[in-house]
Amino acid sequence: MLAPVPHHRVDAEADQLIGGVVRYSPIKSLWFTSMLAGSLIAATLFFSWSGVTLFVVSTAFVLLFGHSLGSHRKFIHDSFSCPRWLENGLVYCGTLVGLAGPIGLLRQHELRDFAQRLPDCHPYLRHGSGFVKDAWHQLHCELRFSSPPQINIEPSRQSPFYRWLEATWMLQQLPIACIFFALGGWSWVLWGVCARVTAAVFGHWLIGYLAHNHGAMNHHVMGAAVQGRNIRWTSLITMGESWHNNHHAYPGSARLGLHPSEWDPGWWVLCILARLGLVRYIVLPSDLPPRPELRAHPPPIRDSVRGFFSL
Repeated sequence: MLAPVPHHRVDAEADQLIGGVVRYSPIKSLWFTSMLAGSLIAATLFFSWSGVTLFVVSTAFVLLFGHSLGSHRKFIHDSFSCPRWLENGLVYCGTLVGLAGPIGLLRQHELRDFAQRLPDCHPYLRHGSGFVKDAWHQLHCELRFSSPPQINIEPSRQSPFYRWLEATWMLQQLPIACIFFALGGWSWVLWGVCARVTAAVFGHWLIGYLAHNHGAMNHHVMGAAVQGRNIRWTSLITMGESWHNNHHAYPGSARLGLHPSEWDPGWWVLCILARLGLVRYIVLPSDLPPRPELRAHPPPIRDSVRGFFSL
């Protein structure tokens, strides 16, 4: 039996996770399929440049302030401090991304993170199936266990506000849809809600698949079944979240692009908020405990050759 990862929200034996079974999830599948259908209707019957503009702006907004800053760097990793009203606003924006409620997203993240650090990992949790099969599993199915692992979530992550968002996360799109309908009709609803949610959910899977199967590595976590990969060409549209190898190495760091050439819009905004006095106590890799299992990953041969000839 493999030993569990210490000091983690998940309390489970490794073989509990390896034995999970992928099953079709009707609600998850219907959510994504209905949003995809709305997107196709937007593109064919309700095309407008104002709708496309709304799609681009609203998607970028929720990915930056909601998913990257609110859900991931703050709610899950607590990598910076800010006033409660700002934290609640960021986490609310994270709910509008359309992936899940904040607590559900936290549970999914912790389960995947725990499993990937073990010497062996279920294909569902490491994006280990083929491209099409993994897309079907991640977008339409869920992993079920005969003996579910215990996930210990702090009371601060289960406030009444967060529990309300968790219970109503799908319904949170309705007020936004009403506002968009009043301002721009059905075109704005379909582009600003359906297309936005579709892009966010599909993009979250696609980046997850690429960031665990393809891309560069700066670090290697010894003994871990899964290594994160850095996807440079998606760093801007993911708001820095595609520096996934860096994140595997320093999961508690608020900065994901660790080098000047690694563009990280989420980090840029955190710096602006810090200058405004709204954000403090930002966690960086140097603030984290040493990881004996972390090793620098040697550069590819082509990079070493390029570096030699550039001297």
